Amino acid sequence: MQNCGVNTIRTMTNLTAKHATSGSTWGVDGETGNIVDMEEFGVWDTLQVKSQVFKTAIETAILLLRIDDIVSGVKKQSDIDAEKMAGKFQAAPQRGSGR
Repeated sequence: MQNCGVNTIRTMTNLTAKHATSGSTWGVDGETGNIVDMEEFGVWDTLQVKSQVFKTAIETAILLLRIDDIVSGVKKQSDIDAEKMAGKFQAAPQRGSGR
């Protein structure tokens, strides 16, 4: 909405009021910034938009899971390294002085 030069807050407030009183087919004309009935204006959400939303959500979830696996792997590796270091610093077994 900012790209078409309208006051975003005022326009969104007017659009919300229009939805409450006249139904949910109202939207903002991207060229003029006016609130128009999208059904009369001939604008509908396409399947491509909705499909892209789902694809993006899935890709984001996969990315977060990969990052979680990497972070978990780093933690596990640091635990292994800590155990190795603890093993190096254990006291050496005492040998008997059986002379």
